[in-house]
Amino acid sequence: MATNCFLFIHVLVMFSLTSMAFSNYLSPYFYDYVCPEALPTIKRVVEDAVREERRMGASLLRLHFHDCFVQGCDASILLDQTETIDSEKTARPNNNSIRGFEVIDKIKSEVDKACGHPIVSCADIVAVAARDSVVALGGPSWEVQLGRRDSTTANRNMANNDIPPPFLDLPALINNFKNQGLDEKDLVALSGGHTLGFAQCFTFRDRIYNETNNIDSTFASQRQVDSPRSGGDSNLAPLDPTPLLFDSEYFSNLLCKKGLLHSDQALFSGGQTDNLVQIYSTNLGTFAKDFVESIIKMGNIKSLTGDQGQIRVNCRKVN
Repeated sequence: MATNCFLFIHVLVMFSLTSMAFSNYLSPYFYDYVCPEALPTIKRVVEDAVREERRMGASLLRLHFHDCFVQGCDASILLDQTETIDSEKTARPNNNSIRGFEVIDKIKSEVDKACGHPIVSCADIVAVAARDSVVALGGPSWEVQLGRRDSTTANRNMANNDIPPPFLDLPALINNFKNQGLDEKDLVALSGGHTLGFAQCFTFRDRIYNETNNIDSTFASQRQVDSPRSGGDSNLAPLDPTPLLFDSEYFSNLLCKKGLLHSDQALFSGGQTDNLVQIYSTNLGTFAKDFVESIIKMGNIKSLTGDQGQIRVNCRKVN
């Protein structure tokens, strides 16, 4: 009787694990039973990477954003170019710009080792790494919805068309986010991710040399020192005064017409998002709360679940 009872429990547990592995919905508890060491392992590797280079935290957050805006949050951004894969890495918004791939590779290796086999998707790794990066730089934490599966395709053209470029005006930004199922609050809150990180000169050169109406002239002159009219395309400038700390300085900058990117300043330019920018500039708690809600919402965009896609063995190529 005891043996039969043990066998029944064993079968029940295995059935539960199998069901979870092919679940059709996302859950923050997805790996609790199949690999309880998964999330702590991701956190450890991310913290090590951010400790070595604090800018990497912003890069991993951006990787999640650029992944979700193309085909959904499916790790398509990680796929290298092949005869059948049109890699998103060489799309205009990503080429010589998007980074953090080596950290994802390290996480994947460590997680698979901890779990005993490839059970954690690259898409989930990207989502969790973004959360852990924000936390490592002083930002809020949240329960990441888990259970995504990895795509077997990438779409360079979609990356060119759907990732919002830095020169968009407010109506175009609103429409871009609307196409992803995101509203104006999501637009402003997620743009607040620019409280972290840096931008390359070519993304803001036109703004600091040619715009006059909605830019502080002293700020423009300061940025011109390290960003010449020609050359120096990859020179970096901080997106806000504290680019290695999650705070509300990004929004305070917009009130002073010191947004680095045209698309940043567009959020405070006499349009319908002005009020949110003002609220976030003086209330870090409200910004953090809305940021969490919006990034969870973004993380649900067209996620592959169940038997869709695959769990890649190598995040850079399909199985």
